[in-house]
Amino acid sequence: MADIILHHYDTSPFSEKVRVMFGLKGLAWRSVIQPVIMPKPDLIPLTGGYRRIPVMQIGADVYCDTQVILAELEARAPEPRVARGGDWAVNIWADRLWFQATVGVVFGEIGDSVPKSFVEDREKLSGRPFDMAAMKAAAVPMRSQWRADAAWVEHGLQGSDFLGGSSASLADVAAYMNVWWLTAAARGAAEALLSDFPRTRAWRERVAAVGHGRRSEMAPAEALDAARAAEPGPAPAHDRNDPLGMRPGEAVAVSADDYGRDPIAGALVALNPDRVVIARDAGELGRVHVHFPRIGYIVARA
Repeated sequence: MADIILHHYDTSPFSEKVRVMFGLKGLAWRSVIQPVIMPKPDLIPLTGGYRRIPVMQIGADVYCDTQVILAELEARAPEPRVARGGDWAVNIWADRLWFQATVGVVFGEIGDSVPKSFVEDREKLSGRPFDMAAMKAAAVPMRSQWRADAAWVEHGLQGSDFLGGSSASLADVAAYMNVWWLTAAARGAAEALLSDFPRTRAWRERVAAVGHGRRSEMAPAEALDAARAAEPGPAPAHDRNDPLGMRPGEAVAVSADDYGRDPIAGALVALNPDRVVIARDAGELGRVHVHFPRIGYIVARA
């Protein structure tokens, strides 16, 4: 298999999910550090405009959003099995409901120290004002919501070391992201909110001990060279019974349904309940396949 390349930055909470997955799978991977804010000149040529972090690259296949990244890693490295039972549903809860509470708590704590350039970038990404005053005002109710989410983890750990039982599952990876980020960004708030949850605090240490697999650094230009030298891999099966009624080869655009909604255009390669894959002519990089999950993304004819 070609190198697994992760385009990320070290403080990215969603990237931490993928890094922990590498640890659980014992995988070697190449780390390409991307800017926290735009411009991202060494990422956009690969994705066609998708700017969110992380992005995974394997040759000329590009995976956008942790949902499809984790699914691809599970498929390529099936042992040990990580996604079990209702883990994908837990993943969406942790990514959306719990993460929104984490954002409120984090920026309620550190909002005054956030650079103006970051605020302006996130306003462009979300399409709405990044209102620090409103975030600080909402911090108290968000702390209550965050603690209620954490209580589910505490209950889920009764009688086991992990949410997945005796070994970590995707549910652990997904939930850990919120605890990891709050601990890293505002440790005092994290410790206060977890003070009554001893199982969750111990679990946090166990997941951290999983590590990040075998990381080695790669320059962004090397990642672009890897795409240029490769051809996309075999496409997943296309579901001809999909309710959208689209067929491979049609011109389509894919966009997120929450934030960072810039449409990514290409020719449909495959559409099924798990993902949508489009082909793009990436200029001097040649043909690339860009993969998105179905949940959380809108596919429309271009």
